[in-house]
Amino acid sequence: MAVATTYNQPYRKRYHILSDCRREHVKKSFIKHWQLYLIVIPPSLFFLIFKYYPMLNAVLAFKDYNVTKGIWGSPWVGFKHFELFFENPIFWTLMKNTLLISGYLLLAGFPIPILLALALNEIRNGKFKRFVQLVSFAPYFISTVVMVSIIMLFLAPRLGFVNVAMNYFGMDSINFLGQPGMFRSIYVWSDIWQTAGYSAVIFLAALAGVDPSLYEAAKVDGASRFQKIRHIDLPGILPTITIIFILNVGSVMSLGFEKIYLLQNPLNKINSEIIATYVYQIGLLNANYSFATAVGLFNSCINLILLVVVNRVAKRLSNTSIW
Repeated sequence: MAVATTYNQPYRKRYHILSDCRREHVKKSFIKHWQLYLIVIPPSLFFLIFKYYPMLNAVLAFKDYNVTKGIWGSPWVGFKHFELFFENPIFWTLMKNTLLISGYLLLAGFPIPILLALALNEIRNGKFKRFVQLVSFAPYFISTVVMVSIIMLFLAPRLGFVNVAMNYFGMDSINFLGQPGMFRSIYVWSDIWQTAGYSAVIFLAALAGVDPSLYEAAKVDGASRFQKIRHIDLPGILPTITIIFILNVGSVMSLGFEKIYLLQNPLNKINSEIIATYVYQIGLLNANYSFATAVGLFNSCINLILLVVVNRVAKRLSNTSIW
């Protein structure tokens, strides 16, 4: 035993020396860059207090919440609330509506900011370029409530601009928000109109980082604009496209609640009822907080699985990933 202890002493001494070196290095780094550490403290506290600490209360999904006993004092019920949600006849309708709207938004909305950024990058007239950027970027600052009000006014059956224009050309009026089949398109394309300009800023920033010498070489070789876009612009922003795509896929189940809830009515509810609106009505309005937490945790787990899978696939195919 004494031999083993004596044998391990050099390793212990080496470990303590390395630990002291690390502590000294951290201390020197903090003294030298204390301003940077000071800047990092507020966002770190924000994430710790408002993001990570509330995650502890996710245990509510496995309990039958009692207000008087509190979260940690409430009795355990295991997967009861998950089973209630999975066995609910409306479960598959909710999943279908959520995935269809999210998939539609991803397929239709993801390429448009890229195309808009590529088009803006080719505009040589500075005033016109700034005008287009302003017009496409401005809708992003419209609040959700105001946006829904605009949509309702435009699509109103009697006095809406769209129906008035249709009547002018001899067509009958349509109750757009009363047609379940039209709800997804109304939601998706209005969202694209509102967010495309803002999303394009990221790709414009990526295009600004492309090496100008590549354009000069392409010009010497006689490449057309489309050839420059295909062989220089797209490869140059491909890592950014991949990262944004991974993040979008990772939030497929986190579909915006406010806009869908405000556009929802009894006529289109069969296609507009998603998991988020169902949780609000059943879980929160009825004060069934455990059930609402269970469904929210289920949503988060699905998003996490999608994020990990897509990130791994992207890393294998393009060697670009979040981690």
